[in-house]
Amino acid sequence: MNFKPFEKKIWLSSPTMHGDEQKWVNDAFEKNWITTAGENVNEVEKLVSDYIGCNYAVALSCGTSALHLAVKLAGEKLYGMPKPNEGTLQGRKVFCSDMTFDATVNPIAYENGEAVFIDTEYDTWNMDPVALEKAFELYPDVKLVVLVHLYGTPAKLDEILAVCKKHGALLIEDAAESFGATYKGKQTGTFGIGNVISFNGNKIITGSSGGMFLTDNKEDADKARKWSTQSRENAPWYQHEEIGYNYRMSNIIAGIVRGQISYLDEHIAQKKAIYERYKEGFKGLPVSMNPYDEKNSVPNFWLSCLIIDEDAMCKQVRSGTESLYIHEKGKSCPSEILDVLSKYNAEGRPIWKPMHKQPIYRLNPFVTADGNGRARTNAYIDGSCTDVGEDIFRRGLCLPSDNKMMPEEQDIIIQIIRGCFA
Repeated sequence: MNFKPFEKKIWLSSPTMHGDEQKWVNDAFEKNWITTAGENVNEVEKLVSDYIGCNYAVALSCGTSALHLAVKLAGEKLYGMPKPNEGTLQGRKVFCSDMTFDATVNPIAYENGEAVFIDTEYDTWNMDPVALEKAFELYPDVKLVVLVHLYGTPAKLDEILAVCKKHGALLIEDAAESFGATYKGKQTGTFGIGNVISFNGNKIITGSSGGMFLTDNKEDADKARKWSTQSRENAPWYQHEEIGYNYRMSNIIAGIVRGQISYLDEHIAQKKAIYERYKEGFKGLPVSMNPYDEKNSVPNFWLSCLIIDEDAMCKQVRSGTESLYIHEKGKSCPSEILDVLSKYNAEGRPIWKPMHKQPIYRLNPFVTADGNGRARTNAYIDGSCTDVGEDIFRRGLCLPSDNKMMPEEQDIIIQIIRGCFA
């Protein structure tokens, strides 16, 4: 390939600033609201709840803190107030998406629960409703499900909600990556008992950090707000009757988010154009893009990803921290493509490694659509069997998806990737 490395790095997904953000940050400085209260925090909560279509949005320090409070609230609803030094889930199992970032799962551990990982399906790369039903057959006492909308693509919500309803379980949506995505015309983050979005630095709307707890229940919103400010009671002095957290969003961060919100639809359109350009540019290659249900859902296209056809995979092995591959004519693999992109100063990333393959959660239960779960893991030794999430991780990768990437830069990236199969 006769391309020079990009002079300016092409990022996976970096913040896109417009200028309005600085206006509201300056406003916070001028009014001396350098704290976790102020006009920016109040306005961002209103803007997000209006956009999403929920009654209440509670501005928090990050998406993980929002997930923690969502899990804590759900546990309290299901099992009552915990004893001192116990979590609201104390020893109880929770069903959770397997292919995700560990921030989805860790709040379950914070509340002393045990995550049971539900395998992925190929249609949307999200939790498999069939595997979820199998999980309820294996663990009928479970009453909480944490669902992720991976890479901005809505999961099969109708089926998952039907399974939850059948078994009397509550649903929490981790919509950290899917702000602005819709399912049957309704925003993700509105289907569960308590839901979450993120404003992390690489998200489609960013504050450098920050997140939101979303709910239609005033009592839940008030409780989340109280817990996020160290559970201070309404007293003239500092009175505390339960454990609290320092989880409230800064008014400075809220100023950045406030300046970003009006550009969400523009960012989604830019991300979609990137996805479509990749899809067109890869025609003829033995690859396909991350899929979605075109009939029922509209993703926010946060990250464009590809998956390589099985018969076009070159030899690739991965340890816990390293990978090796052997180039083969007409074939490639994620490790090779990511290496080559890096040489040209472009950032890609592996697909999320499934949680059941993470050392920290290696002993947690894992359920597949055939209901076997952990019984299948020995087959990894000879490569004769892979679960769906593991297979997508093995054959897939996230492509440079920065909405500041110029079309001509993306065209070069497409040619670089095509060259990997030469």
